[in-house]
Amino acid sequence: MSDTIKVSIRNLYKIFGDDPQGALAKVREGMTKADLLEQENHVLGLNDINVDMKEGQITVIMGLSGSGKSTLIRHLNRLIEPTAGEVLVNGEDILAYSEAQLRQLRRVNMSMVFQKFALLPHRTVLENAGMALATQGISREDYESEARKWLDRVGLAGQDDQYPHQLSGGMQQRVGIARALASNSDIMLMDEAFSALDPLIRTDMQDLLLELQAELHKTIVFITHDLDEALKLADHLVILKDGAVVQQGEPQKILLAPADPYIEDFVADINRARVLRVRSVMEPGEGGPSAGDVAPNDNLESLIARSEGAVDRSFRVVKDGAVIGHITMADVMRALVPRRSSDESAQDKAA
Repeated sequence: MSDTIKVSIRNLYKIFGDDPQGALAKVREGMTKADLLEQENHVLGLNDINVDMKEGQITVIMGLSGSGKSTLIRHLNRLIEPTAGEVLVNGEDILAYSEAQLRQLRRVNMSMVFQKFALLPHRTVLENAGMALATQGISREDYESEARKWLDRVGLAGQDDQYPHQLSGGMQQRVGIARALASNSDIMLMDEAFSALDPLIRTDMQDLLLELQAELHKTIVFITHDLDEALKLADHLVILKDGAVVQQGEPQKILLAPADPYIEDFVADINRARVLRVRSVMEPGEGGPSAGDVAPNDNLESLIARSEGAVDRSFRVVKDGAVIGHITMADVMRALVPRRSSDESAQDKAA
């Protein structure tokens, strides 16, 4: 997995209202979102956002309604203009782009998958899948094979001549994903892409995305309000509240060490045994006598099942034939107890 920063957001603010620059000064002086609305009649959409998105990773941005997540993703292709800050793509500030450069960015460098599918009803599945290529001036004869290839990959072989209204919601979203992939863009923006789907279909789409990502290594920015979905998909998780980043990092670390009571509330009802992985809890070295070998990406639920109720067992953690650590059932039990941000503060003070 690459450490190259593909997209970098720096000190990004967005304020909606008649005098955003005047309101910005108030925000920088410490005025809250609620006070800005009440006293200045302006809405604070984004408040000093700083996020780096690595090449080939899935960055998930999540939060409740009104947290600013959809506003943020629309800054990445400048569908929304910021009040202040920078958005760097491949090291270039896209806020300085001309109209021609912006068109190139949207047509070639970035693709977008929408919550409501955004398919053209009068176009066939094949034509919708090839739409991104058509906007680049590529003829139908030339884009058909590429569009058909990606329709096949997302499980829609033989559906070329169907129209959107003839497809289920899950199938329509597969067309949207095929369209994004057919564009061959480096960056995919997915705004609540699976939120309108039934739970079982949503799970299938998540699995499909992970399967494709394992092969294609796209830089994906995924917006969701669902923590289970975020924990399943994210390499890097960014949690927003009132337009500001509350915590960001590797999802397992956020779950094990929430930095704020808001995050604690978010993760309170998560099935930790099903979500937490061995790699996040294990200790280095072989440890004592082993009851067997486990993989670093096994979840703790599978480990509990293997222990058959015994609380004194230890397992070796093996990757590619080499021992990289060990995990005891005591480690597992401790990990299943939610840690509060106040616990972290107390440990810091004691240190």
